[in-house]
Amino acid sequence: MNSTSLRRIAVPAVTALAMGLTLAACGDKASGSGAGGSTLSGGGATSQANAEQAWRANYQKANGGTINYEEVGSGTGITNFTSKAYSFAGTDAYLTDEQLSAATDACGAAPIEVPAYISPIAVAFNLPGVESLKLDARTVADIFAGKITTWNDAAIASQNSGVDLPGTTIATVHRSDESGTTFNFTDYLSKAGDGAWADDASTVWPAGIKSGQGLEGTSGVIGGLADTEGSIGYADDSAVKAAGGLGVVSIKVGRQYNAPSATGAAKVLAASPAAQGRPDTDLATDIDRTATAKGDYPLMLVSYLLACQSYDDASTAHMVKGYLTYVVSSEGQQAAADAAGSAPLDASLSGKATQIISTISSGS
Repeated sequence: MNSTSLRRIAVPAVTALAMGLTLAACGDKASGSGAGGSTLSGGGATSQANAEQAWRANYQKANGGTINYEEVGSGTGITNFTSKAYSFAGTDAYLTDEQLSAATDACGAAPIEVPAYISPIAVAFNLPGVESLKLDARTVADIFAGKITTWNDAAIASQNSGVDLPGTTIATVHRSDESGTTFNFTDYLSKAGDGAWADDASTVWPAGIKSGQGLEGTSGVIGGLADTEGSIGYADDSAVKAAGGLGVVSIKVGRQYNAPSATGAAKVLAASPAAQGRPDTDLATDIDRTATAKGDYPLMLVSYLLACQSYDDASTAHMVKGYLTYVVSSEGQQAAADAAGSAPLDASLSGKATQIISTISSGS
C-alpha cells in the first residue's frame, strides 16, 4: 500500500519561537522519567494540532524542560527525523520502505512507530444553505478529479433528493504540501472509488490533476474553504468542527451514508490488518477502506509518532520516552478525545504501544 516515496527536501529545524508551539515537558512524573531543564525538538503532522494543544497544556503541569512540536506536515516531519533535526516526529502515513531504511540508518536500529491519534477525515464544503450532503466514494473521486464540475450535477443530485443544489461551479481545495492526510484521502478514493480514481495513494497531490487549488497545511485548506463559496476539500474532522460554518459530507458505507465519526474510525482500525513485513517496534496498520459494517467510517487516518530505540544523550532518551508514554496512555488519549474529538486507542493497542516505548534507552 505505502509505496509512494516522499520528495526529499532538506528542511532545517525551526525554533519554538518561530512556530509558537512550545510544550514544557520532559517525562512522565509518575514513572520518574522527567529531565527538567532539557529541550527536545520534534514536529510533523498538522492533523494533531488540537490534540497537541491538549497534550502540551496537560503535560507541562507535571514536568520540567521544553518540548517543541512544529506543525510542518508529515512529509517534512519524516525528513527532519531521518536527518536528525528532530528527536521524534508525527506522521499520518506510516513509513515507506525507503523512509524506514533512512530512519533505521538515522537511529542505528529499526525506529519506533506507534499510533497516537485516530481521527475521521471530513469532506467539507462551502455551499450557503446546505449543511450536509450524501456522496459515495466514486462521486467524491470524480469531483476531485475535475470530472464533476457543478453542484447540481446528476451524480450529486441523485444521492440528495430534496436538497436544493445550485448550478455553482465546484472549486476543489487540496493540500499543496506533502501530507499524510492527503495519503489517507487518496488511499480511500483509490480503493473505494470503484475505479474512478486513477492515481495511487500518495502524500503528494497528483500532478496530473490540473483543477483545484493547493493550500499548505490543515489550516490552509480550512481557510480556503471558508473563503470560497462553492468549494469542497478534505481535512481532519476536528479542524472542520473547530472552524464551524462548513457543510460536511456523509460518505456511503455499504447501503448507509455515515457522517464522520471517531467511533466509526476506531471500528475500522480495529478490524484492519497489521502492515506486513514491519519491525517488532512498528505498529503500522493497513486501513480497510472498503469496510461496510454498521457505523464504520473508513475515510480516516491513524497518526503515528516516530522515535529511536536509543539516544546518545540520556536526557533526550528520558524525554522522548516520557512524552510518548503519556501520549499513548489512557490519560493522554482521553485528553486528545476531549480536545479534538479523536478516538482513543483501545486498551490492547495502547498496551502494545506502551511496551514498545518502554524499551527506549540511552546509549551513553
